[in-house]
Amino acid sequence: MPSSGANFAAAIPIPSHVWISHWRPLVTKIGELEPQCQALTDADLRKRSLALRYRARSGEPLGGLLPEAYALVREAGRRRLNMRHFDVQLLGGIALFHHAIVEMQTGEGKTLTATLPMYLYALAGRGCHLATVNDYLAKRDAEWMGPIYEALGLTVGIIQTDMSQDARRKAYAADVTYGTAKEFGFDFLRDRLLLRRIREGQVDLIGAMLTGQGMQQSEQPVQREPFFALVDEADSILIDEARTPLIISAMPTEEAKTAVECFKWAASVVDQLVEDEDYTYDHEKKSVELTRLGRRKARQLAKPDALAAVGMFHVYEYLERAIKVARDFIRDREYVVRDGEIVIVDEFTGRLGEGRKWRDGIHQAVEAKEGVEVTVATGQAARVTVQDFFLRYRHLGGMTGTGKDSSRELRRIYKCPVIIIPTNRPSIRKRLPDLIFGTEEEKWNAVVEETCQMLAQGRPVLIGTRSIEKSEFLSRLLEERSIEHQVLNAHHIEKEAAIVAEAGRKRRVTVSTNMAGRGTDIRLGPEVAELGGLHVICTEMHDAARIDWQLRGRCGRQGDPGSFRQFLSLEDELLEKGLGPKRAARLAALGRRQRRMFPDLANLFRKAQRRIERRHFRERQALMHMERERKKMQRQMGQDPYLDTPN
Repeated sequence: MPSSGANFAAAIPIPSHVWISHWRPLVTKIGELEPQCQALTDADLRKRSLALRYRARSGEPLGGLLPEAYALVREAGRRRLNMRHFDVQLLGGIALFHHAIVEMQTGEGKTLTATLPMYLYALAGRGCHLATVNDYLAKRDAEWMGPIYEALGLTVGIIQTDMSQDARRKAYAADVTYGTAKEFGFDFLRDRLLLRRIREGQVDLIGAMLTGQGMQQSEQPVQREPFFALVDEADSILIDEARTPLIISAMPTEEAKTAVECFKWAASVVDQLVEDEDYTYDHEKKSVELTRLGRRKARQLAKPDALAAVGMFHVYEYLERAIKVARDFIRDREYVVRDGEIVIVDEFTGRLGEGRKWRDGIHQAVEAKEGVEVTVATGQAARVTVQDFFLRYRHLGGMTGTGKDSSRELRRIYKCPVIIIPTNRPSIRKRLPDLIFGTEEEKWNAVVEETCQMLAQGRPVLIGTRSIEKSEFLSRLLEERSIEHQVLNAHHIEKEAAIVAEAGRKRRVTVSTNMAGRGTDIRLGPEVAELGGLHVICTEMHDAARIDWQLRGRCGRQGDPGSFRQFLSLEDELLEKGLGPKRAARLAALGRRQRRMFPDLANLFRKAQRRIERRHFRERQALMHMERERKKMQRQMGQDPYLDTPN
């Protein structure tokens, strides 16, 4: 069996249980070192750690230091946090060291597990990054786990969105740095731009040397060379957001300012265009194309003077984009309007994508639709995709609760196998039979009824919805029945910690978007376990089964009792997206005609979901190929693929 990370990553796929058996002796060895570590004073524990660091920086392979390093981390966790790593967490830490994506069930302690490989790689003194999905989790995890690193003589840095360059440089200089993938990527681009300015003489490097004053800190890169990155919620960051480009904009041009008027005009006339007469809509590709009649109408429509110099081909494009936005981009589902700005709602996490914008003019078209200030579509000064950024690291690992379904893609792209780590205690989570209704109205009424039944038993209930819009709708239904509840969505993000802290108490009802699906740990209140634990109600299926399992995983954590049930209707959007509008319309008509349950159609929803998953996979593969060819061409031309990117 291979022992090094590089060999392991390139190995032929081997089942998880084979690797687990291979690593069991290492866990035993770590356990044998535990009495020695417990006998050490705090000062001696720190000295032992510093001795390991010296050995690592003297060139001793990190793999040989693993047992002693993990034993020290386990003891530091026990002393500082009263949290002793379980054997299964040690197995997870060993897999992470060997460049794997580990799948660990909700509540199995991924945050604590991460301290093991982070500490071991940090001994090399080259910096380690832990990437989370948002600033809140980065700060929470760094402060929570910080005492472990500090007990072992290591420093911890935190990257937050509003930090200055000097503060970022200090955070990156630490042994271990927590932050979001987005912030890590943007800092890489800013450093790249700075290094180009230095090469081109825009930064007075020679003058600084002659005066003996040195360069200003703001004129120095903040990051070191990429060494080790550990990605939390790896499937979300490395797959769902893999093709998301991080872009630093250049200055706007006059043409871009003219485009603002085009966006406003297109939004103002879009209601005059009729489907199947003026344009056709491809439901699978989500694309719009004007017909011959539509183009004629576009030429005849009154236009402001600013459009006089705009060619008709571009006018058609603006109209097609405006139609697409009107159809596919729904307020309080894909985005919210906050303080006069469009803020994207992340489809996979339910959180606000601060600072993100849709590409290809979509963001400006949404702004025009909502009547807010249309931001100028600028050019690109620097650009990198999330995938490209993480592929630059010499060592890469990741953690998730739902990696198995994406194992092929993760191995193929990142050379990271998915290892399924067993639970510390057997899972007793119960799946209740799916309920499929003919109409959405029947489904939502049934959701409210089941909530009432669970409240009568004294159990807490978590109800998951796909969008802000649906969470607010369900909230109104609960209010009509005088059911006290809390709503957790992107409109109430400031209350998140308080809502999650209370969600596991007796008779608590929490309605949430995907915000409750990742990174939240709902702990059961007193007497709740005896009543059956948390009950999760899933009101729709998502485009990927992984996201459904994230929500279901909120119950039954660490051997606690819990249950979940899936509610569906023949009017659900998933059927149209997966099976096409015609078949979805026939099913919806059947549901309205026959007011009954449809248990025989459960497999149809999974079939629709698999079709959408395959479509998204093909799209990611196509984009990856295009990106690879673009970078190859630019390198052949002597260009920097991150800075010399065409708009």
